[in-house]
Amino acid sequence: MSVPNASARRYLAKIGQRGGKVSRRVLTPEDARKMVKVREARRAYRDFHTRCFWSFDPDYKITIADVAWVAERLMRDGGRSGWEKGSKLCR
Repeated sequence: MSVPNASARRYLAKIGQRGGKVSRRVLTPEDARKMVKVREARRAYRDFHTRCFWSFDPDYKITIADVAWVAERLMRDGGRSGWEKGSKLCR
């Protein structure tokens, strides 16, 4: 195994440093909360599919626009555990 020469090492260090800075994204608190809501709604859709969403495609991709719909269906058809999940999504 050969050791890279100094110029190659500097080049790799430079692109590695730049890549770390470019790849970091900054989310606003509101965007982060939306991401969490969508993730929770997707999980609830999967977990309660047979009880609340049986007539819909099991692979449907929930978006932020669908969160209120998922919460409403959970609270209407999901029993107590669905109600609790739906009420958390409504916050």
